[in-house]
Order: sequence, then C-alpha cells, then structure tokens
Amino acid sequence: MEYANFDYNECLEVAKNYHGEACAGIKIGSRLAILGLEAIGITDPKDADRKDFLVYVESDRCASDAIIAITGVHLGKRTLKVFNYSKIAATFVNLKTGKAVRVSSKNRDGDEVTTREMIEKNPRSDDFLMAPDEELFEVKEVVMNIPEGELPGKPARIVTCVSCGERVMDMRDVNVDGKYYCIPCSSKEQRYYSEKN
Repeated sequence: MEYANFDYNECLEVAKNYHGEACAGIKIGSRLAILGLEAIGITDPKDADRKDFLVYVESDRCASDAIIAITGVHLGKRTLKVFNYSKIAATFVNLKTGKAVRVSSKNRDGDEVTTREMIEKNPRSDDFLMAPDEELFEVKEVVMNIPEGELPGKPARIVTCVSCGERVMDMRDVNVDGKYYCIPCSSKEQRYYSEKN
C-alpha cells in the first residue's frame, strides 16, 4: 500500500507495539488512521500538527488503539473523542481548515449475523486485510459543529454542582433555574453508577 505521507509498515509497527500484537483490528485501524490523516491534510500528527486536529473514534476495540498510536491523539489533551457505537469508523477534523472526514469500514458481509465462535473458527485472512483501500473503506467528507467545550485547551468554564459540590468543566453542566448541576445529579438515569447505601 502506497500513501503520500506515511509508510504503512512503520505505522503498523507503532500500532503493534502500542497494542501488543498485530491483530486484524490493528491492521485495519492502521490503514484507517492513515487515510483519515491524509484526507484532512495532516502530515506530522505527533509533532508539528499535533494541536491542529481531533479524532472521534466509534469503538473501544483494537482499531481504535491503532488510530491512537498512529495519530498520537489523547483523551487528556482533548484531541481524542470516543463515541462507542461499536463500529470500525473514525472522524478526523482539521481544526485549522475545518475539513472533516469520516472513514468507515465497508460492510462486506451483507446482513449476516456473525458470532464470536464464527470469528474464532474463521478469522479474517491476510488477503482480506490487504485488499485495496477503496474495497475496505468509505471516506466521506462531513460537517462538524464542535462546541466550544469540546475544543482542546484550557476549560471553557468551570462551575460547582449545587447537589454534590463537585466541580464540572467544559460546559458539561445542566442549568436548572439558574443553578448548575453535574449531569449525574441532574438525572439519576444519567449515572453509570449507583451509590451504595
């Protein structure tokens, strides 16, 4: 595979070292990362361009590790956003130009339901993994409206939740009658945990 600004084998090695193995997800994710970066004009993601782009991954599986390893994005730097839709897809946004593309894995299995047992019995072959990019991926230009509270940099605002007293950054609060609440306190259904009595 030939890319304008990246060597696939070098990128794959970086992703493999980060993840611990070069499984199918790492191979697919490496190619997806390269396609996304090239599509938005980022050539030096870990140095000169490191503050110029964001990546939204759509899974918490192996392909996302490859994307993280190759692009250098971080949750703590606010350059990585995670929407766990369990899809092999990611959106790359150039913050300087506003160009955004979503790169997704094409459906090659139709409407077949695939189970873990089926995957273990018949893993993807390297022939599949080496198919041309246009057979494996769809690259679509998209429009992103990124709220101020999602951008990298210092917090846009910090408030205190009137219910729990914890601090809430980056406009993740809920304003009810002029009072600030954190999301979990604003609605018990929003919590990923429940308090022990």
